[in-house]
Amino acid sequence: MKRRFSTLIAGLAAATSLAAAPAIAGGPTSADIVNDAATPGDVISYGMGPWQQRFSTLDKLNTQNVTKLIPVFGASLGGEKQRGQEAQPLVYDGTIYVTGSYSRLFAFDARTGEKKWEYNARLPDGIMPCCDVVNRGAAIHGDKVIFATLDAHLVALDRHTGKVLWNKKTGEYQAGYSATAAPLIVKDMVITGNSGGEFGIVGAVQARNVDTGELVWERPVIEGHVGTLKGQPNGMTGKLNASWTGDLWKTGGGATWLGGTYDPSTNTVFFGTGNPGPWNSHLRPGDNLYSASTLAIDVDTGVIKWHYQTTPHDGWDFDGVNEFVPFDATIKGKPMKLGAKADRNGYFYVLDRTNGKLMGAHKFVMQTTWANGIDLKTGRPNYVPENRPGAPDAAVKGKSVFASPSFLGGKNWMPMAFSQDTGLFYVPSNDWGMDIWNEPIAYKKGAAYLGAGFTIKPIADDHIGALRAMDPTTGKIVWEYKNKAPLWGGVLATRGNLVFTGTPEGFLKAFDAKTGAELWKFQTGSGVVGSPITWEQDGEQFVAVMSGWGGAVPLWGGEVAKTFKEISQGGMLWVFKLPKQ
Repeated sequence: MKRRFSTLIAGLAAATSLAAAPAIAGGPTSADIVNDAATPGDVISYGMGPWQQRFSTLDKLNTQNVTKLIPVFGASLGGEKQRGQEAQPLVYDGTIYVTGSYSRLFAFDARTGEKKWEYNARLPDGIMPCCDVVNRGAAIHGDKVIFATLDAHLVALDRHTGKVLWNKKTGEYQAGYSATAAPLIVKDMVITGNSGGEFGIVGAVQARNVDTGELVWERPVIEGHVGTLKGQPNGMTGKLNASWTGDLWKTGGGATWLGGTYDPSTNTVFFGTGNPGPWNSHLRPGDNLYSASTLAIDVDTGVIKWHYQTTPHDGWDFDGVNEFVPFDATIKGKPMKLGAKADRNGYFYVLDRTNGKLMGAHKFVMQTTWANGIDLKTGRPNYVPENRPGAPDAAVKGKSVFASPSFLGGKNWMPMAFSQDTGLFYVPSNDWGMDIWNEPIAYKKGAAYLGAGFTIKPIADDHIGALRAMDPTTGKIVWEYKNKAPLWGGVLATRGNLVFTGTPEGFLKAFDAKTGAELWKFQTGSGVVGSPITWEQDGEQFVAVMSGWGGAVPLWGGEVAKTFKEISQGGMLWVFKLPKQ
């Protein structure tokens, strides 16, 4: 394999002078991964801990000195595959592991940026990713680093060499299945979702043995399908035809394409489910469970404990796949185990994570024209009937309506962060709308299954993106930072009272967590749509982020995409720290 050399920036001389640390034998265990949030010397899980709060207890870098933050190195992914770098890096044993677009995985020296190895999945010509060739990250366990590929495979590599240890197919790519999310490691199992909701696939969650890749359990998330446990039937999901008519459940969608979070205290994984198929809601009367929902699934058995559906009978492609982030808080004097979700539909939900009871639902975007609130007693939206796209008549498309948010959502895939110090969630949101109409459609294996047309439009003169700090106990927006282009990257919060996120304009930015004041920015050369991390190494605090514009916005963004079509693509891992005194 031809070796591509990393681009080394300021601080390299100091970094290369450090003696290499001895390799850690064995590698992280499942217990280490559960404890990830309490070990700032590494980042060994997506979200920096099982709850995925993306909060670091490090404070060497803080509001007083962040203006001095400088790059240590920029490591190029190389080649021609320079687009859609949505990954979150992992850091362990002196190595940074990061996935790249087109199902690639890289290992870089964490001190120098030198590439140790690179793995490129051999993708067939017929893959059908709906929303670009992205990958959002890997998982690490023992001597393995594991990631999903666009042809619906799960691949385990030797973390020292990049050699394939096992490779398992998780779905048929010819039917529209793919995979983009970072795997979740729980109790020596790799737990993953699937992608392909625009092709009439059936969403599911799979748990596999981390050492062999063999299936332990599978839970389909659409009513009528039967789960398995250790190769045996393990009960039907829901009740056949309870909320789906006829055979529509067989192509019901509900892709679990963003992966899940884990709560050790309740032995539960939480997965969001995507849009029902097709988009044309007039073809599938009913609530269409369990699409557009959050599911609480027992880790040991794959049985659904509870569900909460954010958009019953979804007619706008709002999904419900956004991450459910556990947190603890006191509500009316009572300590509670809670979870929060900023949904594509524009509402920020707080649930009791032990039973799924709705505790609060608050609008976090400028407009929600499809509903005028959430009924706290029933948990259901107060729909605005005239803002559902009209039914088509034979070959004639139905009535077009203007809906906000757009189907790309008040918040899309990009993960929010929660600060244990401020008690606030930092939500990367977008204010935009769409003209949407329904069209006739019939299911055909491997073909797009939409039955809708759309054009996305801005709704404000001064911004689309908005980073918003929300109080989950009140629903109040404490502060917001407006950005001209859509925000499409993840967020990081730290004990140094800092919040980091990137922008399509190419900047990684740092804000005051309490006030929202912009304190620092760095131009990475391409749009930042990855998720930043921080860790401690050799007594210093480091920050890293992927740079490389892409994802759903330039593909599906309509008028919005045209506005930002000049953004350069890229593929670079940037690492920063404070200069030595």
